Amino acid sequence: MSKDANPKEAVIKAAYADVHKFGNNREFDKAVKAVNRILGVAPDDPTALHCKVVCLLQLSKFEEAYKFIEKNRLSALVFEKSYCEYRLNKQAQALKTIDDAAGAQPLPPNLKELRTQILYRLERYDECLESYKDIIKNTSDEYEDERRTNLSAVGANLALDNSKDIPEVPEDTYEQYFNSACIHSNRQKFADAERKLRTSEKLCREFLEEEGASEEEILEEVDVIRVQLAYCLQLQGKIKEASTIYAECLRHKPKDAALVAVASNNSVVINKDQNVFDSKKKIRAAMAEACDAKLTSRQKQVIALNNCLLALYTNASDQVHQLSQKLAQTYPNVEFEALLIRCTQLGKDKKHKEAIEQLQKFAAAHPSHEFVSKFAIIQLQLLQGNRRDAIETLLSLGEAKYKPGIVSALVSLYLGTDNKTAASALLKSAVDWYKKNNVSSGDLSDMWRQAAEFHLRGGASETAASSLEELLKLNPNDMKVLAQLVIAYAQFNPKRALEISRKLPKLETLTTASEIDALEAANWVMSAKAAKKSANSKIEPSPTTPGDKKKSHNRKRKGKLPKNYNAEVAPDSERWLPKYERTGFRKKRGGARGKDIIKGSQGMASGAADQYDMSNRVNITKNSPVTPVFQETTPGPRQQHRKGGHKKKKGGRF
Repeated sequence: MSKDANPKEAVIKAAYADVHKFGNNREFDKAVKAVNRILGVAPDDPTALHCKVVCLLQLSKFEEAYKFIEKNRLSALVFEKSYCEYRLNKQAQALKTIDDAAGAQPLPPNLKELRTQILYRLERYDECLESYKDIIKNTSDEYEDERRTNLSAVGANLALDNSKDIPEVPEDTYEQYFNSACIHSNRQKFADAERKLRTSEKLCREFLEEEGASEEEILEEVDVIRVQLAYCLQLQGKIKEASTIYAECLRHKPKDAALVAVASNNSVVINKDQNVFDSKKKIRAAMAEACDAKLTSRQKQVIALNNCLLALYTNASDQVHQLSQKLAQTYPNVEFEALLIRCTQLGKDKKHKEAIEQLQKFAAAHPSHEFVSKFAIIQLQLLQGNRRDAIETLLSLGEAKYKPGIVSALVSLYLGTDNKTAASALLKSAVDWYKKNNVSSGDLSDMWRQAAEFHLRGGASETAASSLEELLKLNPNDMKVLAQLVIAYAQFNPKRALEISRKLPKLETLTTASEIDALEAANWVMSAKAAKKSANSKIEPSPTTPGDKKKSHNRKRKGKLPKNYNAEVAPDSERWLPKYERTGFRKKRGGARGKDIIKGSQGMASGAADQYDMSNRVNITKNSPVTPVFQETTPGPRQQHRKGGHKKKKGGRF
């Protein structure tokens, strides 16, 4: 060996020792530096190249690792390259890398598991399910619980389709309980899902506390379960409780972007058209770029649809049109929903004609949506107040116009336009159509009853009888319908009416002897209280005979007369009049006229005498200074009211 080779080998050997040491200590940043020393001496060393890729993957530097693999053309590192593509959200490219490398050969276990996980991210759940079943069947190691948990996660997504069979997975861990709850919620069994989620939350707390996790780590894991629990509560109508859970989880500021997106979106749904400012903030959080890779296409579609609806609630016309067009382009399966949002905004903007034209164009291009589109058109026509066009649109539905709800709507519109003849003809044709086609469309009893009553009021007894016959088939024991049928037949077919009337119950079966006696009782006209009293009272037999009974006489008392009454003198004819109204009444003289007359000094004060001495008053007026006199303005004419100077009456209360 040459002298130059020994130092090179020594460097490589020492560097590999450092790589091994740093790798065991999980100090991968130092391990990368050690690998770089090797590559500085031997740039084509395949082991060193592989070690560097692994270290970069451990440091989550997937972009750098992928570029390093591409630069050095490390085609042998299929797993590492496909894993980088998987973590960089290049799922289709990662699947292609694995399939191209494998060819017709069976995949090694690590590539098979990675491929299964890629299928899950690509939402190819049927293939993913079969792959997991095969892996679980042919593998036995310490990762069996994780694989079964992943299998139940696949089942939860397949549960959205009720026709799919979901494999049963044991519920041993809190993750498996969580996935089982998701299966139940996707099958609309929200009460069962709620129960399993509460169990999952309890197991999660217990497990993490045993592992010595911090409270922050426990909350981060539990919040995922609680958001799913809030979703189940929300769909059970427990809105307040669900809203509280969403707010608590968002207050914790979780690191999981998908969790933030789901909680924010569901909070927006609860807000509806209320608290719009908060909804705008939350819908932006749900549509953040960081959430895009974490959400399924179904979740992203729902969030985008809710964003359109929020713009509709805020009446942002331009934004509604822009977002609805983008929604239809990105998710073609909700194109009709996007069109409905756009047409609703056009209706708000009073552009009914344009909205109707767009719906008609869509219905012509998509026959599967024609029926629903016409109902949207009818709604717009009614908003315009155009009942006649709405009737024409309903009649254009073909045989679907005979559905009970549509018949009811047409009858209401006909009556609104005062066209009772057309309403009667429609009901008659509906009855004939159901009799002819023998179509079973649920419970039609209400329609038959309404049709019969309408025709009876309109005098169309034959048509009414036909409706009542159909109604009687649905309810053979309904005596009221039977009685109505007798009345209807009596109008045009008395013989048939008599025949049917024999099926009516006899009078004796309708009333009992006790009921007849009660009606004939004398006290039935009295009040209930009086009747009860008379019924409970007992008549005691009298010990005397009827002849001994004395007649009661009313005693007449003599009226009282005044003490000075003289029967010989005629009473005064004005005795009932007040004194001041009698003929001989005279007013008293004097009064206020002599009130201020002075009759000499009989103890009067001197000041009072000076008051009436006019000679002194002239001198005072001349010597006193002139003072201004303020006159009050005279108020305008006002109605005088008697002052409340009533004297308090003495005596007791009455």
